[in-house]
Amino acid sequence: MSDDASSFHTLPWFVRPDARAWRCEPAPAEVRVFHSSLPDYAPTPLTELPSTATEWGVGRVFVKDESWRLGLPAFKALGASWAVHRTLAERTANGAEHGPITLVTATDGNHGRAVARMATRLGQNAHVFVPQGVHPQAVAAIVAEQAKVTEVSGPYDEAVRLAAEAAAAPGAVLVQDTAWPGYEQIPGWIVEGYSTLCAEIDEQLAAKGVPEGPDLVSVPVGVGSLAQAVVTHYRSRPFGHAPALLSVEPEAAPCVLESLTCGAPVSVTTTETTMAGLNCGTPSTIAWPHLRGGLDAAVAVSDADSARAAGDLAAAGVSSGPCGAAALAGLRAALTGVGAEERRAALGLGPTSVVVLLSTEGTAANPHSSH
Repeated sequence: MSDDASSFHTLPWFVRPDARAWRCEPAPAEVRVFHSSLPDYAPTPLTELPSTATEWGVGRVFVKDESWRLGLPAFKALGASWAVHRTLAERTANGAEHGPITLVTATDGNHGRAVARMATRLGQNAHVFVPQGVHPQAVAAIVAEQAKVTEVSGPYDEAVRLAAEAAAAPGAVLVQDTAWPGYEQIPGWIVEGYSTLCAEIDEQLAAKGVPEGPDLVSVPVGVGSLAQAVVTHYRSRPFGHAPALLSVEPEAAPCVLESLTCGAPVSVTTTETTMAGLNCGTPSTIAWPHLRGGLDAAVAVSDADSARAAGDLAAAGVSSGPCGAAALAGLRAALTGVGAEERRAALGLGPTSVVVLLSTEGTAANPHSSH
């Protein structure tokens, strides 16, 4: 989005100067060991974008390409696989009856498909609630994973409420990637699952001559679970290099940006957006302390910004849907238009800076994808 002098539109932007000094506990190391044991595990690519680095006046730009993760076209399989594994292990340890259970969740697409895939693989059932506005192809992909699908004539938050009600039935467990008071353990496991993505980035940057890690990471945000994982990874180091962390949301659903601006979690009324996986109205309760403490900045972008970014990534050989492309769109918005120099300074970006963009999903055109 351009924030030029001829526009009455002000860039939706929040910045906190002291976020790089905030610290938290790290994710458990056994998550990466678990993922590495899965037969279809492989690190996803970290692709360099030299032309983008030139455009932005920074040293190097990389994109973490999550268009093919554990056999699915999005990063969500990392959290779903670890959370389902932990859920079933806990039930066994607690002496629960043997036999299949129903894993229930609400989704804008990729999380529900990942839960359904894990359920089928492990001999369980899945029931997925889908809010209004999710593309029919995404719904069909969940059905193809042998899940029961209930389409909801309301927004994501309403789908989450109905899924939680359905999961109260005997033999059902809610596997939701957002938390609220009284429901935090399983969402916490989902966040832990995403830590594998960050560990891979460390190793891949080191192999590309950047052992100290990135100077900035740009993260698409829905309820904030992936951003929580990224904050946890980069803010759990007791000393050393701490990158700036930028969250990016749709203008149609800026619940994290609004919460940061207010200084407390708030719910926003969402409207339609092509960034369906980010169309969330309320931050996760377990994510919020990490977002409030560890994010340097937050920005909201338009569907047009995201579409342009997706086109740029496609030209560079990276399959990215609207949500994944938001990471590029958000940083581009921050580095252009009126106030760009102040925003650049707030993010600590200079001519030698290393930037990592998280592209969280592939497109329907991705040859690996069955969307």
